[in-house]
Amino acid sequence: MTTVLFLPLLQLPSGHHRVAETLAEGLRSIDRAVKCEKIELLSSRLGAKEQWISRLYLRCIRHVPKAYSIAYRRSVLHPSSKPPSFPPYEWLFGGHLKQLIRRLTPALIVCTHAFPSYLLDLLKQRGEIDVPVVNVYTDYFVHNLWGKTAIDVHFVGHPAMKAKLEEKGVTSERIVVTGIPVHPAFSVRSAAPAARSRYTGLISGGSLGLGDWERLLSKIAPDDPVDYYVLCGTNEQLYERLKKKNHPRLLPLRYISSPAAMSALYDEVDFVLTKPGGVTLSECLCKRKPTFIYAMLPGQEEINFRLLCDDGLVFDFRHWRSLPSLSEAIISMLHSPTLVRCLAKMDDYHRALSPADPALVIYERFLAAVPSRQKS
Repeated sequence: MTTVLFLPLLQLPSGHHRVAETLAEGLRSIDRAVKCEKIELLSSRLGAKEQWISRLYLRCIRHVPKAYSIAYRRSVLHPSSKPPSFPPYEWLFGGHLKQLIRRLTPALIVCTHAFPSYLLDLLKQRGEIDVPVVNVYTDYFVHNLWGKTAIDVHFVGHPAMKAKLEEKGVTSERIVVTGIPVHPAFSVRSAAPAARSRYTGLISGGSLGLGDWERLLSKIAPDDPVDYYVLCGTNEQLYERLKKKNHPRLLPLRYISSPAAMSALYDEVDFVLTKPGGVTLSECLCKRKPTFIYAMLPGQEEINFRLLCDDGLVFDFRHWRSLPSLSEAIISMLHSPTLVRCLAKMDDYHRALSPADPALVIYERFLAAVPSRQKS
């Protein structure tokens, strides 16, 4: 078997895992001899302590979001003439990562998180490993922590990211502007919603079901002109509360793991009310759905929002608390010329992307020529 090692970071359900699983499924569909191993770096090294780190992360973004946002920007976005350095991280995970590589002997390593990318970049520069490594970015920007110098190929979600990497010395042929990878099930584009008396919307808080849900949903009356699916993610308490309320305009849904089921859900709705997680935004763009951003987590989502909002690809809906009705404001936008401009911007965005499937590019560049004896 030809082994491909995928490296996300935390065990929390996230875009890092969804992109890794999408690419793994794509590679297996191309060649059954490809074996995909997804190993979450923290838990494989720290065991149960990873759960403590995950809980700390969630508490920070929930209870001290401004402090987290400032710390995030200073640590990975602040301009610096020196490359980033995290000696404790290198000491803690460097040897462990080399052991994983020796044990699995992968033909390729795919990083969907910056921390493994940073560490592998250092190991390759030092000559301690010689395995090809690719970065697959799950947000719409490049920050300082991502490895760049020795990474073989960068798969980026936005043309501006290519320019940023080139400024950092990455050659053009090592950058592929694919968009953030989504499952092939999302490839069918929906038509623009036609004007009608009743719309259907999707409210999403991401896979963790985070958000100011109670206040947001209180803006939806029993006689509201829009029916809403509410994607609760792994927030089981939220799901049970909504089921118990039996609101005539709200249909709560648990976490949907099936890409085909999620794609079908997008096809049923006319717009999406969500946070700006990278993979969620990529799915909305792929499905050509008007996307209204009502809130965001500190850090990555703030930057995703600003970039795509400036591009005219999403709508800023953070003022929803001051509105007497969410739905009336959204319907007004769906009837306005602003929607036409947004859909045109989406078309421009898609035209700027490489038409090549990311999994196929990975296979052709790194795996197709692997000696047949390694595939037996």
